[in-house]
Amino acid sequence: MFKQILGKLPKKPSSAKFWDNTESQAPPPDNNNHQGDEVLTQRSSSSNGDSVSSVEVLPRLRDVSISEKQELFLKKLRLCSVVFDFVSEPQLNLKEKEIKRQTLLEAVDYVISSGNNGKFPEPVIQEATNMVSANLFSSNTHQQWKNKTPEGLDSEEAEEGVSLNPSWPHLQIVYEFLLRLVASPNTDAKISKKYIDHTFVLKLLDLFDSEDSREREYLKTILHRIYGRFMVHRPFIRKTMNNILYDFILETGKHSGVAEFLEVLGSIINGFALPLKEEHKLFLTRVLVPLHKLKCLPNYHQQLSYCVIQFVEKDCKLADTVIRGLLKYWPVTNSSKELMFLNELEEILEATQVTEFERCMVPLSRQIAQCLSSSHFQVAERALYLWNNDHVSSLVRQNSRIVLPIVFPALEKNGSSHWNQAVKNLTENVLKVLSDTNPELFEECLRKFQEDQQNAEDTKKKNGETWRQIEEIVAAKGHTSMEK
Repeated sequence: MFKQILGKLPKKPSSAKFWDNTESQAPPPDNNNHQGDEVLTQRSSSSNGDSVSSVEVLPRLRDVSISEKQELFLKKLRLCSVVFDFVSEPQLNLKEKEIKRQTLLEAVDYVISSGNNGKFPEPVIQEATNMVSANLFSSNTHQQWKNKTPEGLDSEEAEEGVSLNPSWPHLQIVYEFLLRLVASPNTDAKISKKYIDHTFVLKLLDLFDSEDSREREYLKTILHRIYGRFMVHRPFIRKTMNNILYDFILETGKHSGVAEFLEVLGSIINGFALPLKEEHKLFLTRVLVPLHKLKCLPNYHQQLSYCVIQFVEKDCKLADTVIRGLLKYWPVTNSSKELMFLNELEEILEATQVTEFERCMVPLSRQIAQCLSSSHFQVAERALYLWNNDHVSSLVRQNSRIVLPIVFPALEKNGSSHWNQAVKNLTENVLKVLSDTNPELFEECLRKFQEDQQNAEDTKKKNGETWRQIEEIVAAKGHTSMEK
């Protein structure tokens, strides 16, 4: 992954190569610099926004002795804490920005190549988290930026109006550094938790609302690592993610990182021990199920469906709760969302046992009947495909006495009057299967349907005759009034 991102980073404008195949190389001889590259040491902002920078000569980490590396590494981390403006003045301090970028690359290489050199001491962890905080949590770093397309980005992404962070060439290396630091075996979790604390995690979670998908992808991976390594933070991470999702569901309805949140939560749910805690069940009923009602459901439905199915597979008794929740938020006029619900419903039913199915089969059958009667052929077609699933078909067969009378009228009407031929053909196949499975019940449902149809026709005729008589009476009274 690291080699891939390096290939996408902008090249240094000078002829000297600082990075080649993840190995540092010494720069060419320079009469004024015999120790190494120039690196940025400090920056102050003037009133008009221009920055004033100074440059100091520091050796490369590979060129100093082992005893000097730690102190030099700390200096380089402090230098990387300088934050530049990439939004309002993108052409300002180009030299210093490039120097910082090269220094960040060297810092990443140092973490990767530490190997078996022992645990990172506390000053290194402290300075490293300070550097990360300065770059990621700075208000200047996350200013509102216009849609820009850096070099190397697909033109399709530009046409779609993807919002991209112009400071990404630096931020990407900072995220890579944090990822390598958290994942490194040389990082002591007991020491690190003092600096990667609740405040740090909270700010990291807030960054998930970034409009830049590249940033959210890194955040997702880093959060995975933090959750895995820092057990002490796990309850706090879950609680904070819950609160962010509560705000999304109940207040704003807008958040760019819901899909990434749910992907992380999918892994967390997968690791839940049985029996499930009440906290976890409440998360299912109060967060995951209500997430189905949002208009932007297509943006995260795949991840949401995975989380819900994980719960049902862990505890089949939750199937009734989940299915009733889906029925509560079932879309009425949005056919594309209805298809998503049907896809998710089939996966849930595959993990549902007979006992749980019996608890919700009546309202569920009514909803399926409505889908079968849908004028949108894809919805009707998808509902018919449920009978192709062996487990779902088995659940229906075991409870055919209740399910079949509910869905039969919709099936019979589809077979005779639906406008789409594919739906008609599928309906005929389903009716044949039902007829072969339980001929007596099928004939009974058919007779009941024919009787109801005849009664409906008789009622319609009776109502028509009644209205005709009323119209005659009204017309007669009108004629009498005119004569007077």
